[in-house]
Order: sequence, then C-alpha cells, then structure tokens
Amino acid sequence: MTTHPAGNPQPYPPQPGVHNPYAQQPQPQPQPPQSGPVAGPAERGKGATVLLLVSTILLGLMAGLFFAFDVSVMPGLAEADDRTYVTAMQNFNAAIDGNPLFGMAFMIALLLPVVSAILEYRKGRRDVAVWVAVGAVLYFIVLMITFSVNIPLNNELADAGNAAKMTDFSIVDKFKTTWVTTNILRTLLCTVALTALSRALVLYGRATR
Repeated sequence: MTTHPAGNPQPYPPQPGVHNPYAQQPQPQPQPPQSGPVAGPAERGKGATVLLLVSTILLGLMAGLFFAFDVSVMPGLAEADDRTYVTAMQNFNAAIDGNPLFGMAFMIALLLPVVSAILEYRKGRRDVAVWVAVGAVLYFIVLMITFSVNIPLNNELADAGNAAKMTDFSIVDKFKTTWVTTNILRTLLCTVALTALSRALVLYGRATR
C-alpha cells in the first residue's frame, strides 16, 4: 500500500484480473416505465356498455308488453262475449306471431344478457356478472313458461278456427284462468329480471369510472 503525502493510505492501482474492493461499483440505471395496456376490473369497453344497456332495454320492453296484457287487454276481453273474446285474441296472437321484430327481440332478450354475463365475468367484474346472470336466468324461466303454457294455448285457440262457427268455448275459460295467471307470472319475473340488470348497470358504472 502506498502512502499519500498527507498520510492517508491509498488503494493500489487496479491490477488486471485482480478484484479491487476499493474500485467504484457501477450504479444501476433506472429502467423506463413499462408501456402498454393495463388490464383490470375497471377496464371499460364500448361493446360491453352497449351490450348491457341493450339487454336492459329489451327486458324492459318484454316486461312492458306482458304488463299491458295484464292491466288492459285481458281485463277488457273478459267483459266481452265468448265469440268476441276468441276473435280478438286470435287477432292479437296473429299480429304478434307475424311480427319479426317481436320475435327477434323476444329471443335476443335472453341471448344478450348471457353474453354480457360471460363478458363481465372475464373482465373481472364479478358482481356485475352475477346480477346480469340473475336477470338472464329469470328471463329464461319466462321463456319456459311461454313455450310450455302460453304458446300451446295460443295454438289451441288458433286451431279452433272461425269463432262464428264455434260451439265449444271451453278454450275461453282456459285463457281466463291459466293464460292470464301465467302472464302475470311472466310480468313479475320480467320485472325482477329488469331490476337485476338495472342493478348491474349501476355496479358497472361504478366499476368503470
């Protein structure tokens, strides 16, 4: 070891291939921040927003349709005679069945919430997905009631033919009891499903702020 004129020891000069503990170590350089999208539960997508919103609107339309029958159509028909009842109900059913817009909305009202629930689950918004799934399940029950009770009665009414030539009006009693009751049930289920999707919309808005 050499001695500085002031008496302070100085390290040996660096020797090739020899570790010098006094040598200055290189300082680590700061790394630039990573760029790119960061996925998370608050990620917002226009497709997810539109999907959830349209799902809610369609369920609202279905609930409104069933409710209209509950409070106006069926009570009004109940005051008519049997022939008028059959003729009017046949015309109502023919108008609805022949409307492609209704048929599309009726089925898409189930498809869109199912797709929305899956999408929300994959995005990490589990609470939103649960409420959407609840709405989808309730509306699926509505479809099962429709296809197992209301549509068979509608078909039976259509098969009865011209009301002016009918002699057996027992189908009217089935409508006044079974059809009306199940339609009230469909209204209630659709309303609860609509409430579930409305709750999902609120949670979605909070999660994507």
